[in-house]
Amino acid sequence: MAKILVIDDEAPILNLIGKSCRMQGHQVKEVLTGRDAMIALDSDKPDLMIVDLKLGDMDGLDVIRYGNEHHPSVQVIMVTGNATIESAVEAMRLGAFDYLTKPFELADLQKTVELAVQSRRAADGAGIEGFQTSVIAQPSAAMIGESPKIREIQKIIEKIADSDSPVLLEGEFGSGKRMVARSLHNASRRSAGPFKVLQCSALPEDLLEAELFGSQNGKAETLFARAAGGTVLLEEIQILPMRLQSKLESFIEEISARRSSGDLPAKMDVRVLASSAKPLQDYVNAGTFREDLFYKISVIPIEVPPLRSRVEDIALLAEHFLARHAEQTGTPVPEIDKYAKRLLETYNWPGNVGELQNAMERACAFAEGGRIRPIDLPPKVAQKVEITDEDEKTTHHLPIGAGLSDFVRKQEKLFIRETLKYNGGSREKTASMLGVSIATLYRKMGLKLEKDKMMSN
Repeated sequence: MAKILVIDDEAPILNLIGKSCRMQGHQVKEVLTGRDAMIALDSDKPDLMIVDLKLGDMDGLDVIRYGNEHHPSVQVIMVTGNATIESAVEAMRLGAFDYLTKPFELADLQKTVELAVQSRRAADGAGIEGFQTSVIAQPSAAMIGESPKIREIQKIIEKIADSDSPVLLEGEFGSGKRMVARSLHNASRRSAGPFKVLQCSALPEDLLEAELFGSQNGKAETLFARAAGGTVLLEEIQILPMRLQSKLESFIEEISARRSSGDLPAKMDVRVLASSAKPLQDYVNAGTFREDLFYKISVIPIEVPPLRSRVEDIALLAEHFLARHAEQTGTPVPEIDKYAKRLLETYNWPGNVGELQNAMERACAFAEGGRIRPIDLPPKVAQKVEITDEDEKTTHHLPIGAGLSDFVRKQEKLFIRETLKYNGGSREKTASMLGVSIATLYRKMGLKLEKDKMMSN
């Protein structure tokens, strides 16, 4: 058991991290401010602190600097959002053991905590044997989905899971490339090792180089060293500057050569995955991505389909996100009513799985009575649903989820326009046919003159 100090100014996240660490058998103290963290460092002398980069009263880096100065043996895990990942790398330079990017999986948090505590125990001379934990198993390797395209990816994962060959994942933003990468990692013999993700677009070139290949002072471990025995996913690899592309190509070549000859150092024992939102071949053709690196990382290519092409998976994914949100918040899992489900399945999802996840989080916030209704969905999702009129044998598009008054007003306006068009633009005939005065006709249309518009159409 280790003593862990958790610092985050968001109470739900603070409680979630604290609960996760307690489930591993650790003694945990939670504080909301940097000032309280400094007091806790002095009084409790923890083995490990998990600190958010942005706190209400100060920068998380200030807490790390204070810890380095007054309690240098304390291990540090930084928690950061994508927008502040540059500062997370700075934390690594200050001696932080590792960082986690929000949103993170609990399995990643628990594994990182385990490794950080092991490192502290080893430094104290206790050795790994002195560390006992009840780490929860990582999520199942099975992907969420029953569509033919997802089943095909599942079969590919089964075949290549225990290979060390690089894999290139291509698909639109938010389509689930990271989910596929994690499934591949979890299905492999490396599943007990780290799973590290680096967004190449999130760092300037000098910090990206330090993260991948080390800094000049050599104090912080590289991403690959921290992922030893596990998997590294390089997201948006097409962003990588040409100079670093060359270094990465050489590094992957060295891994392959030394693995073949049987003298691969433990710190280089990683499987490299890469992803791109657009076909990487296009960047090669345009001369912005090295062809030799392209062939090195695309030994096994996997195309991840957009959500709109696998409608069968939408309800399953939505229910998964609802269950995960309920687990994190300690609330019951809400049910999706049939109208809301139909809206989810007819929406185009330009933001793919990521947009669906956000929509479900919003729905949870607005849902009442344990049921998600169309009105709980984002407005752009709750727009249209098709129904068939059995008597007229026609299909209608109804904006389920909109307010009744808005729907009636729009339908009334449409009916008036069509009647006006039928009457050749005659306001008098239209008003007479509808049984209203011309003044009422104008008011309902909200227009001064409709005839010219109708005749021009």
